[in-house]
Amino acid sequence: MTRAAVFDVDGTLVDTNHLHVVTWWEAFRQAGHRVPTHAVHRAVGLGSEDLIAHLLGEDRDTDRDAELSAAHKALYGQYFDRLPPLRDAGRLLRRLRDDGWTVVLATSASGSELSALRAAIDADDAIAATASADDVEAGKPSPEPVAHALELVGASAEGAVFVGDTVWDMRAGRRAGVRCVGVLCGGIPRADLLEAGAETVYDDPADLLASLSTSPLGGEAG
Repeated sequence: MTRAAVFDVDGTLVDTNHLHVVTWWEAFRQAGHRVPTHAVHRAVGLGSEDLIAHLLGEDRDTDRDAELSAAHKALYGQYFDRLPPLRDAGRLLRRLRDDGWTVVLATSASGSELSALRAAIDADDAIAATASADDVEAGKPSPEPVAHALELVGASAEGAVFVGDTVWDMRAGRRAGVRCVGVLCGGIPRADLLEAGAETVYDDPADLLASLSTSPLGGEAG
């Protein structure tokens, strides 16, 4: 049976959440919206359209969604050549691959952004497949990104573990029927991740790697 280790990317494997906060904040500012950075931080992990709807509510002009998304993409794109991987992200993926797990990414990123993230992780040899924003109709917290990631590698929910850094990740994983592991490196509190469905929480990829034998990803996959 294929056992899948499914990973979110932003804030989980690459240290980008606060870059997203700043660039979304600036995109909203340029469009005349005053959105506090703490609110943007809590929304990171949602797809662009859902993030805009979540933050603007009744102030949202759906005709300007594409403009806002484009502004964020342009601002964030300035960092593509220097996105910082989180500590031991690549080593963790390779260790899981070597232990017999099938490693899959499930991310709201796509296109050149996804390419930049994968370059930052620098572990393409360990990644079997990627479910991106282009592959699904609904992003997290819908279970669709996680379910599609499992479909790509022929894995069942019963044999899968999803690792993410936001409440949206945990809710998506729970709805997809997989075990969920949270990491704190995206800046979301432990209590929030546990309440949203995390079975256990680690500091970052390095902490998960060091604790792998006692984690839901411990042992060799059969």
